[in-house]
Amino acid sequence: MNVVGLDHISLHVSNLQLSLAFYTDIIGLRPVPRPAFDFEGAWLSIGNGQTLHLIAGRTQQVLWGSRGTHMAFAVSDVEQTAAYFQTKGIEHTPIKPRPDGVRQFFVTDPDGYCIEFCQTIGK
Repeated sequence: MNVVGLDHISLHVSNLQLSLAFYTDIIGLRPVPRPAFDFEGAWLSIGNGQTLHLIAGRTQQVLWGSRGTHMAFAVSDVEQTAAYFQTKGIEHTPIKPRPDGVRQFFVTDPDGYCIEFCQTIGK
């Protein structure tokens, strides 16, 4: 077996329109064509050919957290990104360095999924 990269992340969401607005209007991901599945959803480009798949119909509680299951987006400026979330009224954890020097903070999406934003030192 030869894994060559990450293709997509799927999130089961309770309100597709609310999640779609969060990931497009707030995070800045852009919709991409989605095959004609027999269930409601949306695909969003993360970049580099990777996508986020939103799948409608979640009814159970989300159990994600910064020290558990979460996803992380690399950003060019972690302070600017944190300030951006503040202007949108979205709470985030304080910016902290990891033991490897990468600076990070976390936000929560409308369903409770935990999202890390991180910037490596010098980038």
